[in-house]
Amino acid sequence: MTTAPDGRVRCAWATSAPEYVAYHDDEWGVPLHGVAALFERLSLEGFQSGLSWLVILRKRPAFRAAFAGFDPAAVARFTDSDVARLLGDAGIVRNRSKIEATVHNARVVLDLGTPLDELLWSFAPDPQRHPRPATIDAVPATTPESTAMAKELKRRGLRFVGPTTCYALMQAAGLVDDHIAECWRAARADR
Repeated sequence: MTTAPDGRVRCAWATSAPEYVAYHDDEWGVPLHGVAALFERLSLEGFQSGLSWLVILRKRPAFRAAFAGFDPAAVARFTDSDVARLLGDAGIVRNRSKIEATVHNARVVLDLGTPLDELLWSFAPDPQRHPRPATIDAVPATTPESTAMAKELKRRGLRFVGPTTCYALMQAAGLVDDHIAECWRAARADR
């Protein structure tokens, strides 16, 4: 826990940069719905793999522009020339495998048969069985739910969706709320 100059106690990970503070205070753990919004989070979590989330937050506006606002229908129409364009875009993470996975995943999302929103939220654990962590050490990297989500997403053909990435998505999109017990956001959520 860290008390910031504004007097708020925050989860320790959220205080090292202004982008983290804003993300922590306004987005992380807040229930998120909508296919495009969840496709964006799923895609960005995949891009984050092996990198700092801060890198992704700082590049998020460029990612949104490069990937047509993460509209799955628009991204699904990307061609090899779009992939080449993205590989030359210094505003995003230029990793061919991750770029190609995002385009591929957009196509899969369109053919799921179940809206992405509904599919992802079907893995949200019962809040009564997911206690609020007392310390950062009590926050898991994976859970049975994130493992099941990853298995199902892979079965349906999505890429860059391992259990750790899925749990980070669950935290980011509010399927779970892992704000530490002393965090001001936790106190607000528990009311």
